[in-house]
This record gives sequence, C-alpha cells and structure tokens, in this order.
Amino acid sequence: MRTLTTLTGNSQKLDGGAMFGNAPKALWQRWMAADEQNRIDLGCRALLVQEEGRNILVETGIGAFFSPELKDRFGVQEDRHVLLDSLAELGLSDADIDIVLLTHLHFDHAGGLLAAWAAGQPARLLFPHARYVAGQRQWQRACQPHARDRASYIPELLTLLENSGRLTLLEEADQCQLLGPDWRLHWSDGHTPGLLLPEVAMPGGPVLFPSDLIPGAPWVHLPITMGYDRFPEGLIEEKTTLLADLFERGGRLVLTHDPAIAMGRVVRDAKGRYGLADAQAAVCKLAE
Repeated sequence: MRTLTTLTGNSQKLDGGAMFGNAPKALWQRWMAADEQNRIDLGCRALLVQEEGRNILVETGIGAFFSPELKDRFGVQEDRHVLLDSLAELGLSDADIDIVLLTHLHFDHAGGLLAAWAAGQPARLLFPHARYVAGQRQWQRACQPHARDRASYIPELLTLLENSGRLTLLEEADQCQLLGPDWRLHWSDGHTPGLLLPEVAMPGGPVLFPSDLIPGAPWVHLPITMGYDRFPEGLIEEKTTLLADLFERGGRLVLTHDPAIAMGRVVRDAKGRYGLADAQAAVCKLAE
C-alpha cells in the first residue's frame, strides 16, 4: 500500500515581480496579493510517500539554516525548522526517512536538509539514515554554478552531501532502481539544468511533483514563468508537453510554493487553457 501526505515547511515572502517574470502586476495580483514591499506569500511544501515499509521525502523546503540577517533578506518567516514539526505530527523524525529525493539543489528546496541555524555552530546535515537522490547535471551545476544562480546554492550543503557517502546521482536515462517501477522521472532544463520531476503511480491517476517548473497554481497557465527561470521559452515548451501528458492520463500536481493549494488535477478547457480542479489545501495519507 502507498500513501501520500503533503508536509508544510518554512514559508517565505518574495518579490512578486521576480516570481512572475514578465507578467505585469496588474495580472498577477489577481492571483496573489502583494504586501507594502511588493512581496507575495509562498510556501515550501514537501511530499511524503510511504510505501513498502519505507518513507520517501520529496524535497525539504528552505528550512531554517539561514543566519538572522539572511533569513530577513530572503523573507523566511519562522525561526524553527517547520518541516521537522510536520514530520513530528505524523509520529516521525528526520531519522525515519529512508530516501530524500531532491528535485534540484536551490536553497529553498534543499535547505531543509540542514539543521536550524545556531550561533557559532557549523552546518549540520539531517536525515542521518536516508539516501539522498539528485540529478547528475543539477549536481554539476551546483558545484560549478553560473553567476546567474550562484547565490541559490549552499556550498556547505554540497560538501556535507558528498562526504555523507549516501548521495546517489542519477543520469537522465535512469529510472532509478532505488525507487522502483511505480516511479517515473521527468527532466526539465527551463528553470535550472537537470531539474528532476518525480511522478508516482496512484489508483486515481498519477501524482507528479513539478517543483519550480510549476511552483504554484498561477504558473499552470502556460505563458507564466518566473524571473528566476534560466530559459523561460524552453520552460513553456516543457510545461506544455508535461501538462498535455498529465491531462490525458488524469494526472495531478503537488505544488511546492503555492501557499493555499497543495494538490490539484490537471484540466483543460475548450480553448486549450490548462488549470487545476479538485484543489486541496493539504493531503493527508492519500491512498485511494
């Protein structure tokens, strides 16, 4: 039996213009209200998949590793490591996770691998019994970042992962024996090279974690991209292909950054525009 649960992590406030790329504020503020600093509310949601006696965690969110100065700069709202609290509500700790699947290594998706910041203490890796799984090309990007996204990576984290002896890097032809036949891996380059998008089979239709390819419900609209995206036009093409495939198969999306919607089913209207139906604010042990 397999169950899916969405887990709340630390939340952020980031500039709405950066999050919506070249979309004008007159458009995007219909979906997300901005504060006096033009920031919008964002979540950092993870997905827990429990199957065959193992716990698989997709992403870890931003966590609480930032120093107070950087925490303020990047709009992190909580001082504690919220993802650990969410695991505790299920009777779990980071030590109970068997696999951590990393879509990519930007700090707002992988920072939760680290313990909360403490004055005078070095960075410390959590999830001591887990295999850490990431894409080979994304790892290369993180180790040799472009000036455009160098600040998005955590050098200390990369060192800790490499030294852990528990890091598995996937080539894009792989379908990851570690995960098994009910998992399908998609790959994307529009946001960052080698973005890994895991899909897991469920009786009611496949569930896919699109990470920053589709960070929230507004980004299901094909033209909407982020200012952080590496190749927006390529991302739109990738998104078009993925959504068409999921629509045909009755697929659902788990949204990492949407503050209100955890999961929804891909739908398409008569004009070919994609959206989400059956939206859920949280998912708790979905088994169907």
